[in-house]
Amino acid sequence: MKNFVRRPWDLPQRLHTPEDVYRDRKLHRRRFLQAMGMTGVAAALPFVSGCSEEATDEQIEKAGKADPLTKEQAGVYPAKRNDAFDYGRKETVKRDALEYTNFYEFSPSKDSWQHVGAFKPSPWNFEVTGLCAKPRTFDMDDVYKRFSLEERDYRHRCVETWAMCVPWTGFPLADLLKLVEPKKSAKYVAFETFERPKEAPYQAQSSQYPWPYQEGLTIGEAMNELTLLATGLYGEPMPKQNGAPIRLVVPWKYGFKGTKSIMKIRLTDKKPPTFWTTVNAAEYAFEANVEPDVPHPRWSQKTEWMLGSKLSPFDEGDRYDSVIYNGYGDYVAKLYKS
Repeated sequence: MKNFVRRPWDLPQRLHTPEDVYRDRKLHRRRFLQAMGMTGVAAALPFVSGCSEEATDEQIEKAGKADPLTKEQAGVYPAKRNDAFDYGRKETVKRDALEYTNFYEFSPSKDSWQHVGAFKPSPWNFEVTGLCAKPRTFDMDDVYKRFSLEERDYRHRCVETWAMCVPWTGFPLADLLKLVEPKKSAKYVAFETFERPKEAPYQAQSSQYPWPYQEGLTIGEAMNELTLLATGLYGEPMPKQNGAPIRLVVPWKYGFKGTKSIMKIRLTDKKPPTFWTTVNAAEYAFEANVEPDVPHPRWSQKTEWMLGSKLSPFDEGDRYDSVIYNGYGDYVAKLYKS
């Protein structure tokens, strides 16, 4: 190949493909293959004959759906969008956000949607306890009746450097905390998810991990207006692989802070242990704010790539410079002034 001379008609893809198709090449390729049928394509085109059949959008969505909507849910989705929030970039294709997830309870790979079939997020209760005047237990019907849900367009940044822009449906965590009346001695809020190894395959296979998954915020972070308890995604109830039926969303922090499938919330005066700081404190800090100038021990955090824009692990994809606090400094920088 070193003697190859580019001819005038050997144009790079970016010069002969419309920009919108080039930027969404993975999506367009997927739609082409679905339209042709993988079997027909493989038979007609030798260069894809070794490809395995790719799941359809419908299969991935169906895998993540829980029970049919209750009356309360049906009255919520889609919720009204809060126009105060804007991505500043293109929204992530729904299929990519549902297909590529971190949910270690089900899989250590990005294929949790394939392993959530046995998971039952309904009925669901979660308790709020600890240093509060009015501890109580909520079920999801309580949530839909008591809290005003809205849709917010948030950027999401993973510590692994991938990012996405997705519309969450939810309500401020502060609204729930005000209801239970935190005591002045409460300095932190701890979150805990489920432990159901019969429903979550990787919990059953990985006893070395400190299940159930735990996370925590300072009381100031928890009461911040950005901090969301999310019950939905893309105008529908939360898919199983994304944290059904209720999860935490903290958009200025790395994604592992966003506890999925919450069962316990506890107010405390002590910094709570967390899953990843327990596993490897040197790589996963409690604070975990998006900070471009603070590298992960194994990679830089100065740039991020958008989910769905890579064709292969070697492709750069749509890459952006990382921004302090993931671009939400106007809301949260005051929390970290000494």
